[in-house]
Amino acid sequence: MTGAAAIQVPASPAGRARLDAPAHLSDQDFRRIAAILHEDSGIHLSPGKTSLVYSRLAKRLRALGLENFRDYCDLVSSDEGAQERQTMLSALTTNVTHFFREMHHFIDLGQQLRGGWIDRVKAGGRLRIWSAGCSSGEEPYSIAMAVLAAFPDAAKHDVRILATDIDPIIVQKGRNGVYPAKNAESVPPAMRDRFLVRHGQDEVAVSDQVRQLVAFRELNLMAQWPMKGRFDAIFCRNVAIYFEEETQERLWARYAPLLNSDGRLYVGHSERVNDRQFVTAGLTAYRLANGVA
Repeated sequence: MTGAAAIQVPASPAGRARLDAPAHLSDQDFRRIAAILHEDSGIHLSPGKTSLVYSRLAKRLRALGLENFRDYCDLVSSDEGAQERQTMLSALTTNVTHFFREMHHFIDLGQQLRGGWIDRVKAGGRLRIWSAGCSSGEEPYSIAMAVLAAFPDAAKHDVRILATDIDPIIVQKGRNGVYPAKNAESVPPAMRDRFLVRHGQDEVAVSDQVRQLVAFRELNLMAQWPMKGRFDAIFCRNVAIYFEEETQERLWARYAPLLNSDGRLYVGHSERVNDRQFVTAGLTAYRLANGVA
């Protein structure tokens, strides 16, 4: 990875460099940070992300009393800097999400539930859905609301939604299940009234009915996965766009054996699954090629 231009110190209104800001982010420092992030998470930082890296990490250098990015790189590469390495990962990962993002996936999920999945669960089967890269929890909670809308007695049966993310800070936010009230505007009104409760003046919290279906866990998609059973649906949306093509292909291949024969894989609007084990089953929705249509 080459060509990352050095970022200079932001100037003050008088044109003088701020003394509390790191001098610059050199090409070498950027490459070291990008390599660490790729090793830990699979995320690919292109040279065009230099400004983003500077803006998100400069405050970490100030908090730690470090004068330059070279010392910061040395810290996060050391055993003593393991915690800061995790903090760096949290700072550099993007967590942009909202409730019922890409609504067509939830409509399709409802169709699959009513088309046979619910009957299977009522007959003694189970329902498993995985939100991979769940961010702050809006996606898995939206899944839970969609399940409850189609299957009000879901909690009385073997129904579970797994929500995973690499960032422990954002996973805890998901566990908390509290969001600014304005973030709930995308929740369909009937679901908003049923599944969200007022929390303070400007916040809402997901109801206990929704919470009990969702289990949050820390998980690195590039590491080993502890799950052994199959899923009816896997949501991995707007995650693979941060990976190189080779990493994306490995990820799709790992999902295939974890999906039921009539299961669904949902990806983001700008993502495509180029794996022969999958065929299109709708707008950015896929099923196993040898599975049930």
